[in-house]
Formats: sequence, C-alpha cells, structure tokens
Amino acid sequence: MSKRSLLLGAIALATLSTPAHADTLREAFIAAYKTNPTLSGAQAGQRAEDENVPIAKADGRPNAGSQFGFQEDFLRNAISFTAPLRRVTASGDLSVPVYSGGRVKNAVRAAKTRVAAGQYDLRGTEASLFSNVVAAYMDVMRDEAVVRLNRANVGVLAVNLEATSDRFEIGDLTRTDVAQSESRLEVAKGELETARANLITSKENYIALVGQVPGELQPPPPLPNLPKAPDEAVNIALQFNPDLLAAKERSVATEFDVKRARGAVKPTVEAYVQGTYINFLNTLDRRDPDSPPDPRLGPRASQEQSNAEAGVRLTIPIYQGGRPAAQIRQAQARSGQAYEQVIATERNIIAQTRAAYSSWRASERVIQSSERAVAASALSLEGVRAENSVGNRTILDILNAEQELLNAQVQLVTARRNSYVAGFTLLAAMGRAEARDLGLDGGPLYDPQVNYDRVKNQFYDFQSDPNPEPIATRTVDTPAQTADVEPLPK
Repeated sequence: MSKRSLLLGAIALATLSTPAHADTLREAFIAAYKTNPTLSGAQAGQRAEDENVPIAKADGRPNAGSQFGFQEDFLRNAISFTAPLRRVTASGDLSVPVYSGGRVKNAVRAAKTRVAAGQYDLRGTEASLFSNVVAAYMDVMRDEAVVRLNRANVGVLAVNLEATSDRFEIGDLTRTDVAQSESRLEVAKGELETARANLITSKENYIALVGQVPGELQPPPPLPNLPKAPDEAVNIALQFNPDLLAAKERSVATEFDVKRARGAVKPTVEAYVQGTYINFLNTLDRRDPDSPPDPRLGPRASQEQSNAEAGVRLTIPIYQGGRPAAQIRQAQARSGQAYEQVIATERNIIAQTRAAYSSWRASERVIQSSERAVAASALSLEGVRAENSVGNRTILDILNAEQELLNAQVQLVTARRNSYVAGFTLLAAMGRAEARDLGLDGGPLYDPQVNYDRVKNQFYDFQSDPNPEPIATRTVDTPAQTADVEPLPK
C-alpha cells in the first residue's frame, strides 16, 4: 500500500467510519437524563419550591392548638389556707383568619409564580445538561480522530525516516536529511502523546456527565430546525428561552411581594374560640370533707374550674417603628432589581443566540474549506513525493507537505465538532433543546407539574413523603480511561 493510500485511509477511518455496535447520542442523552446528579438535584430543588405554595396557604387556614399542664406547689404562704397544692390544666383554642390585609393572598400568588419560574429553570437545566453532553460526546469523537490521525502521521514519518536512512546509506541523501526526518518524527510522537491526553480528558468529562464509559460513538444525527437567519433565531429565543421566561416570572413574583408588604399596615380580622379547664385534685380547700359546715369559713371551694369563649378579634396597626415602610421599600427595590435582571437576561440571550449562529455558520464554511484543503494537501503530498523521486524536491519539502495534510485533517474534524456543538447550542438558546424536544425514548419524562398538583392543596399536618434516596449514579467504579484506539490497517 502506498503512503498516500495509507494517509487517505486514515482520513476515512478518523472522520467517516460508522462502527457496527456503537453508542449513539440519543443513548447518551437518555443516560444523562436518568442519572446525572445536576438534573436530579434540580428536580428535587423544584419539589422543594412547590412546597412554598401550601406553606403560604397555611397562613390563611384555621389554626387549632391545645395545652396540658401539671403544677405542684412545694412552698406556699402559711396563711393561704385555701391555696391549692397541685393542679392539672387543659386548654384549647381555634382561630380562623377572616381578613389579613391581602398578605396571604399575595404570598400565595408570589409562591405560585415562583413555582412557574422554577419549572422554567428546570427546563433550562435540561438544555444546559444536553448541551454539555453534546460537547462531551463530540469532544470524544474529535479527540479519537485526532489520535488516529497523529498515530497515522507517526507511522508515515517512521517510514520516511527508514527510507531516508536507506537512501543515506547509499549516498543518495545527506545526514541533514536524516536529521530532519528524525526530528519531525519525534515532534509527531510528542503531538501524539498530547492528543492521547486530550482524549483521556474528554472521556472522563463524558463519564462525569453521562455516568458511563463511552463506547464506540456513532456520528450524531443532523440537527433539525436550524434557523436561516440570526434574526429568526433571536425572535424564537425571546419567545421560548427558558432562562428568560424564568426571569420574567420572578419579576412578576416580586410585584406580589410589594403588595404583600403593603398589607402589614392594614387591619386584620380573625374569629376565635378558646376554653380552659382546671382541676385542683382536692387540694384547693384543706378542710376535712367529713367535717360539718362552718359558716365562718364559708362554703367549700370547688375543685374544678372551666371557661369557654368565642369572638371576633380586630387588630388595627397604629405604629410599628417604621418596619412596614422599610419592608415595602425593600420589596420595591427587589422588584426593580428583578426588572433589570430580565433585561440583563434578555441581552445575554440575544448575544448568545447571535454568537452561536455565527459560530455555527462559520464552522460550516470551515468544514467546506477544510475538506478542500485535505484533498488539495493529499494531492500536493503525492506530487512532492513524485518530484522528490526525480530530485526536484527535498526531504524537508515532503515533511512540510505531510504536516500540512495533518493540519488540514485535524482542522476538518475540529470544524465538524464545532459546527455540531454550535448548532446544538443555538437550539438550546432558542428553547428547543430540552427533553421534550429531543424525543427521548428511555421512559416517561419527568413532569414537575405532577408533584406541584399533588402538594399544592395539602393541608394535613402529619403527611410526608418517604426519606429520599439518591437517584444519580456514582462513577467511582468506572475504570480510569486510556487513549487506546484501533490500529490503522497495514
């Protein structure tokens, strides 16, 4: 096999091959969706956010309580003949809020709005995770290709050095030619080791995100619904980007916070019922119960007391030391901050979308140029070798041509990686890179609305969920990665 055929075979192996049994990008998505701790932690955080709604509603619901006590008097005044020695008490009360100045209503509205914001945040977490998975997936594919290309380059340079040494032995070349070939081979070996290290890093990043060791990765499918112009992408992003939608919801929630703070200076009304029972355990009157009545001491004291009452309580704040005004101003300032955060998020989304679109389009053009560069470099190398055989080119010319071909090959696989990652990043910025958009078929998708509907109207004090167990998988048992790649055909 000629050297040119060997190099072209390396290109095909590195950039175009499709293994028969390989991991797919869809499988990586499903594994990350099921086992990634960042996503499962965000889902748990959203469940915690859901509970703020029933917590806020609790302030507007009836409140009932009871107290029980036992008291023993060890010392008492010597002239207190009728003071009890001990007593048992029981009391209970029930209060029902009637009007709270709008505080409960607006607290519930704010909590519901923040739940909606959290659900958008969860969508954003999904998109960010999938974007990172795409980058890690493509990094492994790119670095495997780069390792193969560098290994092929080392093999070709080793053949060159052997041929140069043979020609030196017969006096056809000089020691300088041999030294140049040897130097270029050693540099290529160093570049191969760097490529190996990069591949190991990419594999470990993949494991950290996906939770499993990458196998032979298949080329990813084409990205759907990419926009034709940056303005189209921006318009879609401004409507559907989850981070921007979450910021808007939080801005609305702060408006309810202001209304809630204003309720602190308004009257409150509550209805109440309360009662008390006391039993002195026959220690209230120390006279012998069998002794005849003594008019001078009066009637015997009752050993039990009880009372009950019901009513309506109106509370009118008059002066609270300036606290309500400060809380209102604080809520207004935070509302202003939320408004600015919406604009800041909008700016970032616009910039991110335009940059991703530009990177994607540029990478597409780089791919076209690199493909032509690879073809031209391969043809140039073949011509330089032919011209060297008749004495018109030096060994250094061959080495330079080989290096140009390698650079073009690496640029091609890098551009393909950059194009796919930039395209997926663009979809994520447009709000189209979440689990529901990717059509994952690894089981039912997590729906945060299910848990919210389950807990939003809960009012029972003694109901709770089982203690949580970890959902994400650990990677401590995965083997340390290596950069071993299938050898090139001989």
